[in-house]
Amino acid sequence: MHCMSAFISRAFGLMCALAVFWMVCACTVSAKAEDPGSICSLLLENDLFGGSTDRHFTHGTRIEWLTGPIDWITRLADAIPGFDIERAMELHKKGLRARWSVSLGQNIYTPEDIEEPELIPTDRPYAGWSYAGFGLVAYQGSARVDKVELEIGMVGPASHAETVQTQWHESFGLREPRGWDHQLHDEPGVALFYEMSNRFEPLHWDHWIKTDVIPHLGGCVGNIYTYASAGLTLRVGPYLKQDFGPPRIRPSLPGSGLFDGEKNFNWYVFAALDGRMMARNIFLDGNTFRDSPSVDKKPIVGDVQVGAAVQLYRFRLAYTQVYRTMEFKGQDKPDNFGALSLSYQF
Repeated sequence: MHCMSAFISRAFGLMCALAVFWMVCACTVSAKAEDPGSICSLLLENDLFGGSTDRHFTHGTRIEWLTGPIDWITRLADAIPGFDIERAMELHKKGLRARWSVSLGQNIYTPEDIEEPELIPTDRPYAGWSYAGFGLVAYQGSARVDKVELEIGMVGPASHAETVQTQWHESFGLREPRGWDHQLHDEPGVALFYEMSNRFEPLHWDHWIKTDVIPHLGGCVGNIYTYASAGLTLRVGPYLKQDFGPPRIRPSLPGSGLFDGEKNFNWYVFAALDGRMMARNIFLDGNTFRDSPSVDKKPIVGDVQVGAAVQLYRFRLAYTQVYRTMEFKGQDKPDNFGALSLSYQF
């Protein structure tokens, strides 16, 4: 078993190295496209923000590279039913080619009482998810964005979530998590996401304040998650074009890495609702092919979110506070965590 775990861990490390290599290649291709629009985003989500707790979805880290428009990616996107990029380009001409995204991330999940060394059968199990993501992002002007992304990674000890949380808590004098012996087993994970956001024409309150509404639909299939989602975002700010909200760690609002780096200064505030019908959540249902700790998940989960984004030249900083309804039977109260993202446009 130890040899198998070591093999899986090395395989995931190789996959991460491949993702970084692909990220560099994507940057090179973007530069050849003569469209300086590639964007790098760093995302941190933690229940310490706002909630001051240490439970359930307790931490997420993700770094994402979104290339500039690429011709062959545009042709690929146009072949996907519903994207219809070529038709949009005929109407609007500029800025409608599709982009490629590459990401690396890790999510950490724990029960509420992390100081209890024994299994807590009534609370969600310890689990980690480390992954690489490869996506296709098609912007149809400022009106619509479609995204397809494949995340591939590892759940279990090979995710190294135990090491990250334990060392982080030790470094900052926080409570020692003592129950990682009961985490989910090693399991390769696959999650294929689709998300679509379609913006209504902004309402102009005066010459500098606008409001827009962005409904979204989406879903995921795989052994990590299987769900369908829908919701909407309401935003208020002076300039809302080409920005569909800040990027997030899934499951979440769709968000977007893209923003207009030509603006010297911009801001907006937003409120959003997102609902998901959950058929599969490995972090609650447990391992797919082996007995493991698990809890009975609730079939419908909702998020209420409020936040703000500020752009200064080529930087965008955004913060979102997330209130998530109870995800499993026996959970005593909803979850509350914050999401922070920093993006830079090259």
